[in-house]
This record gives sequence, structure tokens and C-alpha cells, in this order.
Amino acid sequence: MSRRLADRLLVFAMRAAGAFAGLLLVGVVVFVLGEALPALEQVPPSRFLTDATWQPGGGEYGLLPMLLGTLAVSILALLLAAPLGIAAAAYEVLFAPRPLALLLRRLIELLAGIPSVVFGLWGLVVLVPLLARLEPPGTSLGAAALVLAVMILPTIALLAADSLAAVPTDLRRAATALGLGRWRILRTILLPVARGGIVTGLLLALARALGETMAVMMVAGNVVRVPTGLLEPVRTLTANIALEMAYAVDSHRAALFLSGLLVMILTLGLVLAAERLQTREPES
Repeated sequence: MSRRLADRLLVFAMRAAGAFAGLLLVGVVVFVLGEALPALEQVPPSRFLTDATWQPGGGEYGLLPMLLGTLAVSILALLLAAPLGIAAAAYEVLFAPRPLALLLRRLIELLAGIPSVVFGLWGLVVLVPLLARLEPPGTSLGAAALVLAVMILPTIALLAADSLAAVPTDLRRAATALGLGRWRILRTILLPVARGGIVTGLLLALARALGETMAVMMVAGNVVRVPTGLLEPVRTLTANIALEMAYAVDSHRAALFLSGLLVMILTLGLVLAAERLQTREPES
């Protein structure tokens, strides 16, 4: 086989793989939308997002409590994890000795590979009893946010570290030659230059949090209510699907597929925003 023919076959294989991945994504979206159509035909779409009553037996399919619960848990987790993740990345890139920096990165990568059910068990055994001392039962929005924060921390830290490390070394050397300390170099040079990559990591971490199911379901309490406090039980959209899909039929089943479609739209929006930000970063 000639080298030119091999290159053509490789290009064809890569294009076929990309086309297949795109068609698979479109197929999943079309399938979920098709399964959700009966619910959309029965109830106006706006009512799903404004009604706070979820009673499938009575034909009430308000997704507002689960939507607000999902957003509250995910955003709070991001607010908790972002400072820690960015600080860990800055320490790895700028302050830590090389052996310690390598060890820290390996530990963060190991944390990223732990299954979500293990985080859920940790939250159920450790966090929930601690929070229950403050206000029973302990399974709550706060517990879910803490577990999610630990889960998305590696995503933030790894992407932030890569972004900081990608800053041209000439900038750092010039700042050092001018007598700037490492803290000032980080604050005035590294963070502004790497801002696009760091924000991209935050958006991807938020997308990961929105789609998490098992760990959140184990510690959130799964009570359908609009969240009003950190120590109150909540239910997320993904947990609602996992809990009720096994016995759902007809319009109830369609409403659960609509929940999945809503999660997909939120996640897709964040991924597209991260991609747009990443493509614009070289121009800035």
C-alpha cells in the first residue's frame, strides 16, 4: 500500500467517524424529542417551566421545582469548586516544586477517575450525618452541592492548569526580569492571559454538574419542592428521570423525556459557549 493511499484511507476513516458521531448525536436528539412530543401536545411548553406541581397521577407535570433544584445544585457546586480548582492549578504551575507539581496533578487525575457512585456513598456516609446535626434529615441541596463540587473540581483544576501552562514563558521571564513577584505575575499576567481557557473549564464543569445523576440522587433527598434553603431536600431533573422512568407510562413517560430534553439543551448550550470561547481565545 502506497503512502498516499494510506493517507487517503486515514482521512476517509476520520471523516466517517466524525460523520457517524454527528449523526449519532442528531439521532439521540430526534429520539428524545419524538418521545417528548406527546407531553408537548397535551400541555403547553410554558406550563412545564412555570408550574410547580409534579403529580403524574393527576396529570400535573410541572418541571419548575426540578429545574430550579438542578440549577441551584449545579451553580452552588461551581461556586464552591471554582476557587479551589483555580488555586490548585496556580499552585501546580507557578509555586510548587516540579516533583510536588507532578504528584499533585496525578492525584487530581486520580480524583477525576473515581466513579460517581463512590462520591455518592462518601456523601451519604460522611456529609449527610454531619449536615443532619444542623438540620435533619441531612440529605439536602447543600449535601448535593458539596458532593458535586468535589466531582467537578478535577475538571476545573486540570483545564485551568493547562491554560496557565500554555501562557508563553517569555511573558513570565519578562515579568521576573522586571522584579515582579510570583503572586503579582499570577494576578496581572497569567490569569488575564489564560482567562479564556479557565472560563471554558468552568463552563464544561457546569455542564458535567447539570448531567450528574447517581451521586446527586443519593444525597439530595429527592423531594419535589422549590429550593428555599441549603439544608432542604430537593430533586433534580436527572434524578427525577432515574427515579420514575421504570414505572412511567403514556404522558408521564413523555414528561420525563421532556426533562431529559431540557437537560440536553442546557448542556449543549454550555458546550457551545465553551467552544465559542475557545475558538475566539487566540484572537484576543
